[in-house]
Amino acid sequence: MSELYDTPHDAVHGPVRVGLVGATGLIGRRLIEISSAGDAMRMVGIARREPQLPKGAKVEMFVADPAKWSEILETVKPRALICALGTTWRKAGRDEAAFRAVDYDLIVSTAEAAREAGIPNLVLVSSSGANRNAKSFYLRTKAETEEAVSKLGLSRVDILRPGLLKGVRQDDLRPFESIAQFASPLLDTLLPSKWQGLRSIDADHVCEAAMGLALRKAAGCFIHDNDAIKRAARDWRAKVIKEH
Repeated sequence: MSELYDTPHDAVHGPVRVGLVGATGLIGRRLIEISSAGDAMRMVGIARREPQLPKGAKVEMFVADPAKWSEILETVKPRALICALGTTWRKAGRDEAAFRAVDYDLIVSTAEAAREAGIPNLVLVSSSGANRNAKSFYLRTKAETEEAVSKLGLSRVDILRPGLLKGVRQDDLRPFESIAQFASPLLDTLLPSKWQGLRSIDADHVCEAAMGLALRKAAGCFIHDNDAIKRAARDWRAKVIKEH
């Protein structure tokens, strides 16, 4: 096994258990699907409502109010936690407080719960363009969340900043995003290099990167753009192939 990765005790007895919050979104669903197709990792999902799980899903699912998530993490003690939580401006009713309640408050409180449960690694799926000085409330909130999480004292934090996610969403119609996905092959070539972080990226690459980074052992806080996400995804695939 590569020296980049820990060899968790769970790996001796079966798949490594990794916590997942945000199981109902594009990234969460694909994480469950991809991990279920192999035997290297098993997702332990925590959600506010019962999700519609993909066919053939192999996942431990806990449904509870967020106030109880800390108790679940303390009991389950997964090797790492992947946070794919997030709402949209439309779902939040175009209300800044409602949006921030999920994309800042809930994420930070969940990360705090992970730290208190002794979980060493956190992978946070954020967004390209996250910046405290951005004009966009969405991007400012993403940046503030990243900063807050990185200061909690977890052993390792990996922040993923993907561009436009390509993939099929369930029950989450985003017309403008769908159009952008369709046009992404052309748009990606037209974007100047300074905006390359906004280029599209397959959701599967983000998921594979998150799975691999969740088990990395080097301490610190690491931020990954599209290119770094794709490298981490390749490393994960190579690791899985090598072990089989």
